Amino acid sequence: MIGLGEEMSFVDEAKFYVKGGDGGNGCVSFRREKYVPKGGPNGGDGGRGGSVYIRSTEKVQSLIDFKYRSHFKASRGGHGQGKDKHGANGSDLIVEVPTGSVIKDAESGETLVDLVDEGQEFIAAKGGKGGLGNTHFASGANRTPRIATDGGAGEERWLTIELKLIADIGLIGLPNAGKSSLLAKLSAANPKIGDYPFTTLEPQLGVLQEKFSKPYIIADIPGLIEDAHKGAGLGHSFLKHIERTSILLHVVDISEDNHADNYQVLERELRKYNDELTDRVKLVVLNKTDLVDPEMVAEIKDEYENSGFRALHVSALSGDGVGELRSILIEMMEDIEQCAEALRTENHEADRDD
Repeated sequence: MIGLGEEMSFVDEAKFYVKGGDGGNGCVSFRREKYVPKGGPNGGDGGRGGSVYIRSTEKVQSLIDFKYRSHFKASRGGHGQGKDKHGANGSDLIVEVPTGSVIKDAESGETLVDLVDEGQEFIAAKGGKGGLGNTHFASGANRTPRIATDGGAGEERWLTIELKLIADIGLIGLPNAGKSSLLAKLSAANPKIGDYPFTTLEPQLGVLQEKFSKPYIIADIPGLIEDAHKGAGLGHSFLKHIERTSILLHVVDISEDNHADNYQVLERELRKYNDELTDRVKLVVLNKTDLVDPEMVAEIKDEYENSGFRALHVSALSGDGVGELRSILIEMMEDIEQCAEALRTENHEADRDD
């Protein structure tokens, strides 16, 4: 999917064709050497066709290349020759895609591989086997076989690729909630910012880092609206980008009278799109405190926390409260990683005992 116009550079869905190279044909040949009047068969085998591999890499951030190229074919194997010369194997073709890409069969929709690790590879289309030369068909009853086999056809199929950003923290909220401004304050990112809906037309990434902490990737997901899970607005296109996040940062514009209703709208959309997202670690960020009376800010914060949500108030415009938010996010990420490491250790020990 290109997005809202040809000028957009972020492509996160594409359909493409892959074909492995055909195998080379086997050769029918006989020895024709001087003083060897009854030379036997010496036809070489054909080379195997090259395969098409898909490899994930962090060097690629978008699927923009698929906008200009949709067919990927590996080279075919060379044909066998006389004097037992085998044909050369075809060269493999490696297609690099962003880490976080999901490859599916275009016809069935079946997920074939989820490329979540750097350098992970998947054979998208195997090359065909090389044909056999006539040397393979010699026998006592047939010393001069005049048959060889053709090379096998390489696999071919249409695939779809879907990019799901791998970010540690996802910023979500309705249009104009102030996510882009908050991302700019939390990291070194410089997203486009304006006072109109759908300022962000593609996911923006930033790096969250304190002096003694490791860096964490934070993603600003484009503004969602009601019925986003059905395709309304931009939400359907980008909801998938929050599936891999460890923390959901729900940004609420508390300068609006219906901010509580707006929060519930987004909660419903998350639940309808993927019910598991509602169980994700979540922090409610009450934004635009510079436009609200301080006593009212405290009351609103109490309302959210009394409803069971962890809430923090900030002003992305002035920067008030952003430092505290940054520290809390890093602390939360470190806790999540420690729990994950403890679980991996426990599972490893269990496997070793078995």
